[in-house]
Amino acid sequence: MKINITVLLLLIGALFSCNKDQLNLLPQTDIDESLAFSTPERILLQVNGMYAAAKGGPASPSIGQIYAGRYPVYQDIRGEEFINETANGVTNLQTWNFTLQSSTNEVQNLWNAGYQAINRINTVLKGLENAPVSDVLKNQYRGEARFLRALMYHSLVNLYARPYTDGNGSNPGVIIYTEPQSTLGNNNKARSTVAEVYTLILEDLNFAEANLPLNYSTTSLNVTRAHRNTAIAYKTRIYLHMGQYADVVTEANKIVSAAGPFVAATGVQHKLEPDVTLVFGAGGQTLENIFSMPFTTNNLPGTQNSLNQYYSPGAAGGNGDFSLNTAGAGILANPAWSATDKRRTSFVQVIGTKTWLRKWTANTDYVPVIRYAEVLLNLAEALARTNAGVNARALQLVNAVHQRSDPATPFSPATQAELINVILTERRIELLGEGFRSMDLTRLNAPLPAKGTVPAIAPTDSQYIWPIPLSEILVNKSVVQNPGY
Repeated sequence: MKINITVLLLLIGALFSCNKDQLNLLPQTDIDESLAFSTPERILLQVNGMYAAAKGGPASPSIGQIYAGRYPVYQDIRGEEFINETANGVTNLQTWNFTLQSSTNEVQNLWNAGYQAINRINTVLKGLENAPVSDVLKNQYRGEARFLRALMYHSLVNLYARPYTDGNGSNPGVIIYTEPQSTLGNNNKARSTVAEVYTLILEDLNFAEANLPLNYSTTSLNVTRAHRNTAIAYKTRIYLHMGQYADVVTEANKIVSAAGPFVAATGVQHKLEPDVTLVFGAGGQTLENIFSMPFTTNNLPGTQNSLNQYYSPGAAGGNGDFSLNTAGAGILANPAWSATDKRRTSFVQVIGTKTWLRKWTANTDYVPVIRYAEVLLNLAEALARTNAGVNARALQLVNAVHQRSDPATPFSPATQAELINVILTERRIELLGEGFRSMDLTRLNAPLPAKGTVPAIAPTDSQYIWPIPLSEILVNKSVVQNPGY
């Protein structure tokens, strides 16, 4: 395994910023394992360190291999919405053009960072057993840890394994670790099934829901640390990926009112912001932002990792790696996205000869992981798929998201199939650049569409999912490679 690093290294790392609401880790560079959980202050440092690990790997939180930028980029550029402009092998070219091998950097780096984060989380869970804090606080911290572990496992199983809906989770998933690894002696471990991975994810999220606080003392903490509604919101995504639509409805109803204006009745009172531009950029601290990864000038995603770097051209302070696809199947050419839609007038910008996504304009911009708009669309799709005809509440939900930015053109589908198509199209518009496109395609076992000079990838193609990395294959004699690699 590539988690063969010591507990000491796992427990050290810089955190979010100097802002106390973002829980800056103290600049300790060496701490004995027996002392890491010896005081409430040190325990909190380790809890905070888990969030840093989810950004990009505990050894170097600024690397940005996961939610500091690369993971949502991987998921979007596998779809048809973006065109590669730089042919830079360092910035995800092989993910975009489907030429991945088990030795490809992005394949190995994400796996390693994901398992390092999981190991750090498991180390915290172990350290909490005899920690000198109250049982209530212990369980809160355990809830945060298990939410983050669910997030990491879902991120990994989404790329390295077949979708749950292909074979009802019977295909090989990823390797499950629930205990910390601090020695070199546990390399040989087989992959669990996709269903077993999802079972662990749901166990973790159910525990998190039961033990996380309803809210924190500040808006900043409500956005950057997991609370009860964070776990519930994420469960709506998990059940959507499992194709278990009735469960999506059950979970979403906990935090979505029966009719509009939609709002969470308990805990953090999530709702749609009246202006979609408020949920991105340096702000990103609204009731719509359920969970985000924060950054400051002292805590950046790292070179060539931020969403601004990928999607903004050099003239606007980025690398200009991926422009918007203005032709073919790209959402920009879809007539459902009107020219007056605020998401188009605010976030789509022509610079030079190309068209760019400008949701993020600085490397310090927060990365949204879960937004209330997604929860509403998850619920709308689940209702549409489980009710014949045009379900009234599903239509109201998708129109709430759509008309926030395009009030003049409400949807009016005539059939169940048209309603489902409207919702899927709205997801492409609303969640563009936030890491959803290829996840939405693969959970439905749909092809990854052609773009530019890159042909479509069928669900039966080996490139439909990522290979298990060579770094794992070389040291783990029990792991099985994905077919075609």
